Amino acid sequence: MASSNSYNSPCAACKFLRRKCMPGCIFAPYFPPEEPQKFANVHKIFGASNVSKLLNELLPHQRDDAVNSLAYEAEARVQDPVYGCVGAISFLQRQVDRLQKELDAANADLIRYACNGIQPSAAAVPMAAPPRQRAVEFNRRVGNEGVGSGGAFYQTPSTYGFPYTYHSPWNGGGYNPHGGGVDGNF
Repeated sequence: MASSNSYNSPCAACKFLRRKCMPGCIFAPYFPPEEPQKFANVHKIFGASNVSKLLNELLPHQRDDAVNSLAYEAEARVQDPVYGCVGAISFLQRQVDRLQKELDAANADLIRYACNGIQPSAAAVPMAAPPRQRAVEFNRRVGNEGVGSGGAFYQTPSTYGFPYTYHSPWNGGGYNPHGGGVDGNF
Protein backbone atom coordinates (compact mmCIF):
# COMPACT_ATOMS: atom_id res chain seq x y z
CA MET A 1 0.00 0.00 0.00
CA ALA A 2 1.29 3.47 -0.82
CA SER A 3 2.25 5.74 2.02
CA SER A 4 -0.59 8.27 1.74
CA ASN A 5 -2.63 10.57 -0.48
CA SER A 6 0.44 12.47 -1.68
CA TYR A 7 2.85 10.84 -4.09
CA ASN A 8 6.06 10.85 -1.97
CA SER A 9 4.85 12.33 1.30
CA PRO A 10 5.23 10.06 4.32
CA CYS A 11 2.29 9.49 6.64
CA ALA A 12 2.01 11.65 9.76
CA ALA A 13 3.30 8.80 11.94
CA CYS A 14 6.44 8.16 9.93
CA LYS A 15 7.09 11.88 9.58
CA PHE A 16 6.72 12.35 13.35
CA LEU A 17 8.96 9.36 14.09
CA ARG A 18 11.45 10.52 11.41
CA ARG A 19 11.52 7.27 9.55
CA LYS A 20 10.91 6.23 5.97
CA CYS A 21 7.28 5.42 5.22
CA MET A 22 7.34 1.95 3.68
CA PRO A 23 4.63 0.71 1.27
CA GLY A 24 3.08 -1.56 3.93
CA CYS A 25 3.07 1.04 6.71
CA ILE A 26 0.35 0.16 9.22
CA PHE A 27 -0.13 3.85 10.12
CA ALA A 28 -0.47 5.29 6.61
CA PRO A 29 -4.20 4.67 6.02
CA TYR A 30 -5.16 6.16 9.39
CA PHE A 31 -2.71 9.03 9.93
CA PRO A 32 -2.51 11.07 6.71
CA PRO A 33 0.20 13.75 6.40
CA GLU A 34 -2.46 16.48 6.61
CA GLU A 35 -3.24 15.53 10.25
CA PRO A 36 0.11 15.49 12.07
CA GLN A 37 -1.38 16.50 15.43
CA LYS A 38 -3.65 13.45 15.42
CA PHE A 39 -0.68 11.08 15.51
CA ALA A 40 1.32 13.33 17.84
CA ASN A 41 -1.47 13.11 20.45
CA VAL A 42 -1.93 9.36 20.01
CA HIS A 43 1.82 8.79 20.28
CA LYS A 44 2.09 11.00 23.37
CA ILE A 45 -0.66 9.11 25.21
CA PHE A 46 -0.38 5.54 23.94
CA GLY A 47 3.01 5.24 22.24
CA ALA A 48 3.69 4.29 18.62
CA SER A 49 4.69 0.73 19.48
CA ASN A 50 1.48 0.04 21.41
CA VAL A 51 -0.67 1.53 18.64
CA SER A 52 1.18 -0.55 16.03
CA LYS A 53 0.63 -3.74 18.05
CA LEU A 54 -3.04 -2.89 18.54
CA LEU A 55 -3.62 -2.24 14.83
CA ASN A 56 -1.84 -5.45 13.84
CA GLU A 57 -4.05 -7.49 16.19
CA LEU A 58 -7.30 -6.04 14.81
CA LEU A 59 -9.11 -7.07 11.66
CA PRO A 60 -8.71 -4.52 8.87
CA HIS A 61 -12.35 -3.39 9.01
CA GLN A 62 -12.01 -2.63 12.76
CA ARG A 63 -8.88 -0.51 12.52
CA ASP A 64 -10.51 2.74 11.41
CA ASP A 65 -12.86 2.75 14.40
CA ALA A 66 -10.00 1.86 16.74
CA VAL A 67 -7.85 4.72 15.45
CA ASN A 68 -10.76 7.15 15.76
CA SER A 69 -11.32 6.03 19.36
CA LEU A 70 -7.62 6.32 20.17
CA ALA A 71 -7.46 9.78 18.61
CA TYR A 72 -10.55 10.93 20.53
CA GLU A 73 -9.23 9.62 23.85
CA ALA A 74 -5.77 11.05 23.19
CA GLU A 75 -7.21 14.49 22.38
CA ALA A 76 -9.33 14.36 25.53
CA ARG A 77 -6.29 13.30 27.61
CA VAL A 78 -4.22 16.16 26.20
CA GLN A 79 -6.96 18.65 27.12
CA ASP A 80 -7.75 17.05 30.51
CA PRO A 81 -4.86 14.86 31.69
CA VAL A 82 -6.65 13.63 34.80
CA TYR A 83 -10.09 12.60 33.52
CA GLY A 84 -9.75 12.46 29.74
CA CYS A 85 -13.01 11.73 27.95
CA VAL A 86 -14.59 10.58 31.23
CA GLY A 87 -14.59 14.24 32.29
CA ALA A 88 -16.59 15.17 29.19
CA ILE A 89 -18.99 12.26 29.74
CA SER A 90 -19.49 13.26 33.40
CA PHE A 91 -20.12 16.88 32.40
CA LEU A 92 -22.72 15.81 29.83
CA GLN A 93 -24.38 13.45 32.33
CA ARG A 94 -24.66 16.27 34.90
CA GLN A 95 -26.14 18.49 32.20
CA VAL A 96 -28.72 15.80 31.31
CA ASP A 97 -29.63 15.40 34.99
CA ARG A 98 -29.97 19.18 35.44
CA LEU A 99 -32.12 19.48 32.32
CA GLN A 100 -34.31 16.56 33.47
CA LYS A 101 -34.92 18.36 36.78
CA GLU A 102 -35.70 21.54 34.87
CA LEU A 103 -38.16 19.64 32.67
CA ASP A 104 -39.82 18.08 35.72
CA ALA A 105 -40.17 21.54 37.29
CA ALA A 106 -41.68 22.92 34.06
CA ASN A 107 -44.16 20.02 33.91
CA ALA A 108 -45.11 20.64 37.54
CA ASP A 109 -45.66 24.32 36.70
CA LEU A 110 -47.90 23.37 33.77
CA ILE A 111 -49.95 21.12 36.01
CA ARG A 112 -50.22 23.82 38.67
CA TYR A 113 -51.31 26.41 36.09
CA ALA A 114 -53.85 23.99 34.62
CA CYS A 115 -55.21 23.24 38.10
CA ASN A 116 -55.54 26.91 39.08
CA GLY A 117 -59.13 27.17 37.87
CA ILE A 118 -60.29 24.00 39.68
CA GLN A 119 -61.11 24.02 43.38
CA PRO A 120 -59.42 21.14 45.22
CA SER A 121 -61.77 18.57 46.69
CA ALA A 122 -61.46 16.96 50.13
CA ALA A 123 -59.85 13.87 48.54
CA ALA A 124 -57.16 15.88 46.76
CA VAL A 125 -53.81 14.34 46.01
CA PRO A 126 -51.21 15.20 48.68
CA MET A 127 -48.62 17.79 47.58
CA ALA A 128 -45.81 15.27 48.05
CA ALA A 129 -47.10 13.22 45.11
CA PRO A 130 -44.82 13.18 42.07
CA PRO A 131 -45.89 15.32 39.08
CA ARG A 132 -47.05 12.33 37.01
CA GLN A 133 -49.31 11.09 39.84
CA ARG A 134 -50.74 14.60 40.29
CA ALA A 135 -51.42 14.80 36.55
CA VAL A 136 -53.20 11.43 36.55
CA GLU A 137 -55.26 12.47 39.58
CA PHE A 138 -56.12 15.81 37.95
CA ASN A 139 -57.20 14.07 34.75
CA ARG A 140 -59.36 11.71 36.79
CA ARG A 141 -61.09 14.67 38.50
CA VAL A 142 -61.78 16.57 35.28
CA GLY A 143 -62.76 13.50 33.30
CA ASN A 144 -59.73 13.13 31.07
CA GLU A 145 -58.96 9.54 31.98
CA GLY A 146 -57.54 7.51 29.14
CA VAL A 147 -56.32 10.53 27.20
CA GLY A 148 -52.96 9.34 25.93
CA SER A 149 -50.56 7.27 27.95
CA GLY A 150 -49.35 10.17 30.07
CA GLY A 151 -52.58 12.04 30.72
CA ALA A 152 -53.78 15.26 29.19
CA PHE A 153 -51.17 17.56 30.71
CA TYR A 154 -48.10 15.48 31.49
CA GLN A 155 -46.17 13.73 28.76
CA THR A 156 -42.88 11.93 28.92
CA PRO A 157 -40.00 13.89 27.36
CA SER A 158 -39.66 11.44 24.48
CA THR A 159 -43.26 11.87 23.30
CA TYR A 160 -44.00 15.48 24.20
CA GLY A 161 -43.56 18.15 21.57
CA PHE A 162 -44.16 21.54 23.16
CA PRO A 163 -46.28 23.49 20.65
CA TYR A 164 -44.85 26.90 21.55
CA THR A 165 -41.43 28.37 20.99
CA TYR A 166 -39.76 28.82 24.34
CA HIS A 167 -36.77 31.11 24.65
CA SER A 168 -34.83 30.57 27.81
CA PRO A 169 -33.48 33.81 29.34
CA TRP A 170 -30.04 32.26 29.94
CA ASN A 171 -29.52 31.09 26.36
CA GLY A 172 -28.63 34.61 25.32
CA GLY A 173 -26.12 35.24 28.10
CA GLY A 174 -28.59 35.94 30.89
CA TYR A 175 -28.91 34.49 34.37
CA ASN A 176 -29.51 30.77 34.82
CA PRO A 177 -31.26 30.04 38.15
CA HIS A 178 -30.43 26.31 37.88
CA GLY A 179 -26.67 26.75 37.72
CA GLY A 180 -24.46 26.60 34.71
CA GLY A 181 -24.01 29.41 32.30
CA VAL A 182 -23.49 30.04 28.67
CA ASP A 183 -19.88 28.95 29.04
CA GLY A 184 -20.96 25.65 30.64
CA ASN A 185 -19.53 26.39 34.10
CA PHE A 186 -21.53 25.44 37.12
